[in-house]
Amino acid sequence: MSVERFIAARITNPDKGKNNISKPIVKIGIIGIALGISVMILTISIVFGFKKEIIHKITGITSHISISNVNINSSNEPDALKISVDTLNLITKLPFVKHLQTTAIKSGIIKTKTENEGILLKGISKDYDFSFVKSYLVSGSLPVFSDTGVSKQILISKKLADRLNINLNQKLLVYFLTKKKIQDTILSNQNYIAYENRVRDFRVCGIFNTGFAEVDNNLAFVDLKQIQKLNYWEQNEVGTYEIDVNDFSDLDKNVEAFEDLLGYNYRISSVKESHSNIFSWLEMVDVNGIIIVTLMLIVAGVNMITALLILILERANMVGLVKSLGMSNVSVRKIFFNVSLKLLLRGLLLGNIIGIGIVLLQYYSHLIKLDSEIYYMEYVPVIFNIGYILLLNTGIVVSCLLMMFFPTLILTRLTPIRTLRFD
Repeated sequence: MSVERFIAARITNPDKGKNNISKPIVKIGIIGIALGISVMILTISIVFGFKKEIIHKITGITSHISISNVNINSSNEPDALKISVDTLNLITKLPFVKHLQTTAIKSGIIKTKTENEGILLKGISKDYDFSFVKSYLVSGSLPVFSDTGVSKQILISKKLADRLNINLNQKLLVYFLTKKKIQDTILSNQNYIAYENRVRDFRVCGIFNTGFAEVDNNLAFVDLKQIQKLNYWEQNEVGTYEIDVNDFSDLDKNVEAFEDLLGYNYRISSVKESHSNIFSWLEMVDVNGIIIVTLMLIVAGVNMITALLILILERANMVGLVKSLGMSNVSVRKIFFNVSLKLLLRGLLLGNIIGIGIVLLQYYSHLIKLDSEIYYMEYVPVIFNIGYILLLNTGIVVSCLLMMFFPTLILTRLTPIRTLRFD
């Protein structure tokens, strides 16, 4: 062991019963670092957990990219869209495309014996990826579709079922307003658009609960053929082609690739555009996370600087003594760099135990709850990523040691003549 490390060990582990303030200063420094790192671990775990869970829920219900008709009717429903089989084959063969499915939406009013409620039906077919919805299925089963008949099964959200007191296998009536082309054979012999009221009966096959209030308030899944019949569409006409891609970070590039392939005859939008308010909110969450981590880093650095300055001033006699014995300023500064590193590592160890412990507790127990109406989920989501934690610890060590450079400059101004006069 070098002389510098030996002296640093004596400073950070003062003798018991000795009348000095080193011991409480060491404890304060370690506690300050521990609290800072634990708060930073919690911050990055919650921020990344929030982003991952929100994006997972949005893309699970919708998709990464949607292709629809450029025209939208008065009910905010896309008009019928038909893409040739050859073009669809080109889309599915693109290297970044993970899955393609056909859907359509239709607004209606659901009627029970006692209540009426607005509802948004999402028509889906056999090509629909049910992996997301299946993980949030509360009771019942997923709808089953056939190639020949039209299914009357409906999958509704738990919130909608609770509000309207709907149970499994219950029959529901849903009323729609549909536009229809009518030919005027009497006067002008021209086509014009008229609206008619239509009704369909469904049977509840399952109930799901995503915890995403924006989805659960009025969404239900039905057979795509029901929407096609209601809208007088042909069998190969749909409302939207939904596409999932392999890498979410390349979403903007993927949209540009679709625009190059399909031209501008279609409305091609990413989930970031269709839910821009939520992604803007997520960007604000990122900013808040950066601010919290920065503040905690500053607090930890200031705490370390304060503790080190007090230790230097308390050990002024020792500094004068070792300098009088021939130790250089560089070696003296090495002593206090070692002191800083020891305090820092002890604080990091304690802080990591606290921070990771709380993250794992929340991950497995969902102890801290949230209001899903505001935060789109029922509990605080966290993510445990050892890579982020190691990177954070490395950044703290480097940043704090760089901050320690300035307080050690005072050591060069402490001369043996001045310091040995201290009592």
